[in-house]
Amino acid sequence: MCTFNEIRNTRYEIRNIMLTIGILALQGAFLEHAAKVRQLGVEAVEVRKPEQLEGLAALILPGGESTAMGLVAERWGLVEPLREWVRSGKPVWGTCAGMILLADRAVGQKQGGQPLIGGLDVTVNRNYFGRQSKSFETLLEVPLLGAEPCPAIFIRAPAIIEAGSQVEVLARTAGHDEIVIVAVRQGNILATAFHPELTADLRWHQLFLDMVAG
Repeated sequence: MCTFNEIRNTRYEIRNIMLTIGILALQGAFLEHAAKVRQLGVEAVEVRKPEQLEGLAALILPGGESTAMGLVAERWGLVEPLREWVRSGKPVWGTCAGMILLADRAVGQKQGGQPLIGGLDVTVNRNYFGRQSKSFETLLEVPLLGAEPCPAIFIRAPAIIEAGSQVEVLARTAGHDEIVIVAVRQGNILATAFHPELTADLRWHQLFLDMVAG
């Protein structure tokens, strides 16, 4: 008998065989995301130039160093094409640093700030959980993904401290004496403060591919 994940993986192979997912490859964990997408039977390509966005079904902005990613994107002429991508309604998923880039508002930025792509009606605290030494792994209750908790790895992670009325909250976790939002969805945008690509759990990537497949 097939398991639930085996059934879903087969469905992706059938329905999405012609789809190509782009992974922004300026810095960070883009190789790990690409591996997960391919594990689900969908093609993934690295994106470094504006013209490489053409023909893609969806885009993933990986975790990494958000300031560096933003500055490199600006230098290579990617910021405005990425903003146009989000405004067009094409599916996009930001993890950790990628979530920061997608936020309309960010606090705790370095002096001089960084370019934001925007589109997600949230305010993020850029380094809410602290330095590298404060990184941690936990289990999250995510009803949308089923009854089994999801493993989540937080590395110098942000958190959402305000969310607009059109933002669907998918997961929360304990922060500094408060509960903070760490995963959301708004229209074509998915955002997670943690790194699903560093775990063996495929459910977040499956959820994104469901958004892509419509």
